[in-house]
Amino acid sequence: MTFAAQDAPKVQANEAVALVIATLADRFGEQVTRNSVIREQHANATSWHPLEVPDAVFFARSTEDIVAVVKLCAAHKVPLIPFGTGTSLEAGVNAPFGGISLDLSQMNAVLAVHEEDMDCVVQAGVTRKALNAHLRATGLHFPIDPGADASLGGMASTRASGTTAVRYGTMKDNILGLTVVMPDGTVCKTGTRARKSSAGYDMTRLFIGAEGTLGVITELTVKLHGIPPAVVAAVCPFPDLASACNAVIASIRYGLQPGRIELADALQIRACNAYSKLAMAETPTLFVEFSGLEAAVNEQVEIFGQIAEEFGCQSYDHASTQDERNALWTARHDVYWACLQLRPGSKFIATDVCVPISRLADCMTETHEDIARSGLVAPIVGHVGDGNFHVSIMAMTEDAEEMARTKAFIDRLNHRAIAMDGTCTGEHGIGEGKRSFLRDELGITVDYMRRLKATLDPHAIMNPGKVFEA
Repeated sequence: MTFAAQDAPKVQANEAVALVIATLADRFGEQVTRNSVIREQHANATSWHPLEVPDAVFFARSTEDIVAVVKLCAAHKVPLIPFGTGTSLEAGVNAPFGGISLDLSQMNAVLAVHEEDMDCVVQAGVTRKALNAHLRATGLHFPIDPGADASLGGMASTRASGTTAVRYGTMKDNILGLTVVMPDGTVCKTGTRARKSSAGYDMTRLFIGAEGTLGVITELTVKLHGIPPAVVAAVCPFPDLASACNAVIASIRYGLQPGRIELADALQIRACNAYSKLAMAETPTLFVEFSGLEAAVNEQVEIFGQIAEEFGCQSYDHASTQDERNALWTARHDVYWACLQLRPGSKFIATDVCVPISRLADCMTETHEDIARSGLVAPIVGHVGDGNFHVSIMAMTEDAEEMARTKAFIDRLNHRAIAMDGTCTGEHGIGEGKRSFLRDELGITVDYMRRLKATLDPHAIMNPGKVFEA
């Protein structure tokens, strides 16, 4: 049997799907629905890939619920697609073979907070904003910020990161252990609350980034961090992208530790100005934030200003109050809405890559030139402290010629990043959208990933058609 055949569910009989749905309805009642609107909401709702709708949606309320659903789907070889908040950008929650969408949003309890150990245990449906609201009185926070108010289970499944990764790392760096329901319904725990361990294989990181293809994450033990006592943000406009990128590289090499360091190109600044009612210079701009003890913060802010000036920074405006910082970071997080106003009637196509920071200026400059040659409307923003940037293509998706140019550009972007020893996805995941680039990036390793998938999920019921071509 070919690996591709292993990736597709072995049984696609309508009778099996109908039997599973009927059994779930008998046992769980209103927790399962075939409502067409709800089913569409649980397909690919946040990106440009075509909708592929599940046959039903099941709203889980406990790990025991999930065990029951997984065992039933395994017995009848029916596909099962874990669903958090639906913010996946590469069609990671589509249902190409139908089946059951497993919604974990009602599993939203914070189970335990261990303040002295700076960790907590949460159900997979807890969102990052809800967790931080729960932690507000403790002086602790969970720092990973992908922009969207995603669920922690979904963030783990896509190995999410975001604006704060330059300081705090990604999801893989902030999870101590998981509770996972395996494809046969067995419940496994992958780690303890200890801060380090050399006991056996690192099963926790096997499931982080697996996009629900190896099992269903139901609980997470995550690291917490102290809320820094002093925070200062700054806006730094530069004459061109390369100068801004080189300022970032120089500051990182110098040993500065920004909490965030984001880059927006001139077109993105224009969009942010219009949408967020700002008045920034329409030129490539860095948004920088330093946090920690006040003396250390002030020193790093001063040093970064000196470095930025060497690379042509045109001004260095500080934002030290909470309201000023909120305005800046709200504008950064609202780039989706800002971009939609750039070209009324267009649809937002988001894609990202990540390269070693030494190649960041080259990759971003070549990409900017490629956008111009392609005649696309496509602002660039980036988490440039770790070499990750996003292109937001505003496309008329009904225009076949424009979509052909768009897809060709995305192909070139991904191959460009891979050729620079980078990756086709810094934080969006593979899903359906980037499967074709995985072998270019990892080579024969993909075959071993397929073998692992086939071993753990022999009937290929867990989120089939994602990560690998099916």
